[in-house]
Amino acid sequence: MTWPDDLSAELAGLLPSFIGIGLLVAVTALVLRGYRTPRPFAPAAAVLRGALQLAAISLVLTGIIADPLWVGVGLVVMFGAAVATVTGRIGRTGRNLAWVAGAMGLGVAVTLGIVFVTGAIEFSPRYVLAIGGIVIGNAMSIATLAGKRFTEAVAERWDEVEGWLALGATPRQSTREPARRAIHFAIIPSTDQTRTTGLVTLPGAFVGAIFGGASPLEAGRFQIVVLAGILCAGSIAAVALVHLLAPVRTKPVPASA
Repeated sequence: MTWPDDLSAELAGLLPSFIGIGLLVAVTALVLRGYRTPRPFAPAAAVLRGALQLAAISLVLTGIIADPLWVGVGLVVMFGAAVATVTGRIGRTGRNLAWVAGAMGLGVAVTLGIVFVTGAIEFSPRYVLAIGGIVIGNAMSIATLAGKRFTEAVAERWDEVEGWLALGATPRQSTREPARRAIHFAIIPSTDQTRTTGLVTLPGAFVGAIFGGASPLEAGRFQIVVLAGILCAGSIAAVALVHLLAPVRTKPVPASA
């Protein structure tokens, strides 16, 4: 792995960014603390952790971005961290870990397969890493929302679920409506982001491509492929995960946030 000679100069130019990030985090914490919300410093801790992780991964990626083997290793690490995050949100059990890994793996594999087999995005280490990371991250968010919402909905409506079971419904049939609604609500943020792209927001992939020298048309093409991939991977992951969670026989205990 090799790093560019001007890396030190790039690091030295980050001071204004550090100041800006510090002020943004401070305002966030003060606003939440002032309203006495639970865990007001959680966003600040998340920004700090994210900054440290991005700093580490930025240094690593500088040296491995053109190496297919190391790109593969990087994606495996990303996927493992995403699976662990979702599992922690819905309940840390071996069964949940396996189900989350299978559901997310299916969604990511199908999506990346379509993107690269069709030639929608060039199949190269750089793009595999970029698209793979975006798809994994968003599939993680959608799977988390689907799993948590399903578990919480079943717990809240347990009397109704028990009623269906008493009438002879199977465990899967008794939770069918909460399952469908959980998937629907989990996909809403990504759907809204896609619907308002270019009107309300300029997504990161689009802006990054522009800054990287791509034409607006090429950047737009890249971004819409990314958004379609997010919805595909997220939908598959959410449906697969909730389908695995659906046969509930005892009242679930939602994991703490």
